[in-house]
Amino acid sequence: MNELSAPHGSHWMRTAAIPAHPPLTGDTEADVAVIGGGVAGLSVAWELTRSGRSVVLLEAHRVAAGVTGHTTGKLSAQHTLVYADLRKSHGADAARAYARSQTAAVRHVGDVAAELGVDCELESRPALTYCEDPAGVEELRAEAEAARDAGLDASFVTETGLPYAVAGAVRVEDQAQFHVRKYLRGLAEDLTARGGRIHEETRVVDLDRGEPCRLRTSSGATVTARDVVVATHHPVFDRGMLTTRLTQHRDLVVAGPLPADRDPAGMYITRDQGKRSVRTAPYGDGRLLIVTGEAFAPGTEPDTEGRYRRLEQWTRERFPGVEITHRWAAQDNAPTDTVPLIGPLHHGDDGHVYVVTGFGGWGMAGGVLAGMLLGSLLGDRPAEPEWAELYDPRRPASVARSAPSLLKAQWDAGKHFVKDRLDTLGPGARRTVAHVRPGTGEVVRDGGHPCAVYREEGGAVHAVSAVCTHMGCLVAFNSAERTWECPCHGSRFDVDGEVLQGPALKPLERREPPGEG
Repeated sequence: MNELSAPHGSHWMRTAAIPAHPPLTGDTEADVAVIGGGVAGLSVAWELTRSGRSVVLLEAHRVAAGVTGHTTGKLSAQHTLVYADLRKSHGADAARAYARSQTAAVRHVGDVAAELGVDCELESRPALTYCEDPAGVEELRAEAEAARDAGLDASFVTETGLPYAVAGAVRVEDQAQFHVRKYLRGLAEDLTARGGRIHEETRVVDLDRGEPCRLRTSSGATVTARDVVVATHHPVFDRGMLTTRLTQHRDLVVAGPLPADRDPAGMYITRDQGKRSVRTAPYGDGRLLIVTGEAFAPGTEPDTEGRYRRLEQWTRERFPGVEITHRWAAQDNAPTDTVPLIGPLHHGDDGHVYVVTGFGGWGMAGGVLAGMLLGSLLGDRPAEPEWAELYDPRRPASVARSAPSLLKAQWDAGKHFVKDRLDTLGPGARRTVAHVRPGTGEVVRDGGHPCAVYREEGGAVHAVSAVCTHMGCLVAFNSAERTWECPCHGSRFDVDGEVLQGPALKPLERREPPGEG
């Protein structure tokens, strides 16, 4: 996974090594095959192994090293301004089911950590959604009332632990934060001790739905399983067309040491200024201040470094004296109807394929919840009926409720598909390899074909096809992370075209570097 060029990358990645697991080299079988080794995949695999099912988990890279390894580590049932919207769009019963299920996931982490004896820096904290602009106060009052009605210990307040004034905030008590990799390291160790199998560097490239299901890996190995769980963040096997119901965004993160006596003692988030999220974590004798924001759709931001500078400036202004020592980024997807998608992928012959996706930036509690829910549906425990119905990807009213958001997402994808080609291949396109400066990348025309060209600082050129292998949109360059990103559905590739993040399964085609003329 590509790390940023800041002094340090993800704090979680740097402070919790997880032992490597061998790639799958031959055919195997299991009751359940789980594709994806993030918090959702590992939680599902652990719950099912504990219930006595034979489980094999297949991860394309390293477990807990993708989106999960670049999180902010909040465990909360308060997801910005969700309950007023849920009550309006899905009904009061659905809002209460959402609150109960998310709260159960937060509590479950504490129970599991205690059961396994895992020190994962679990800390109880209030979660606060705030605004600085008085114009946002009434919306926060409505959210506090909706969250209380849903069953959370929520209140509207005007005082917080932040070192700057706010106009108002929704405060929800008894939420939590943790070191997710330390937690998942404990799950992985217990999973394998119970007979579960984990295979890293094992990319699944084909899924034959049937009874049983058969998966094929890029090395040619076959996995036979009665049930399959696709927990790849964005579903890489998507006969249910969930891609049309998901939107992608990347968040930037900066962090730096903060004296313990300046800890704001809470988890904070605001939609002001394009979103800002604040929390701290244990760090030596003090705390590590972690600030997130500057969200943008992958492949659409020409100046990612500029966004980092804005985030760093905001952090220094609000927390004077903090030196930025870490920065990283994470990617999230959000369902067009607000509620995550956890359950059977499709009807009929897909009845043994399940999916976990669409956490909307709240994947820590959501991933744990996915383990609890699918552990029940596929294990030996009865599932909460209201939970299963709420999160079911096949829910019939979902498309109707989210029609405006869904249509906008598809319009944006279609716009990129057409416009990016015109910009690159049209009669006015004049970009050539000579325009690509050291340390940057651009899509240029090469004999009528779009070519993604990256030039190293030393001058060496890397060239790959600019056509995303998922659905054919043109990729764009992320200058801070030095990756190629698809603006349509969020696939990410390194400068040599290797897949960093799906839904794409195949790398970008290698090309001979075009001439400099």
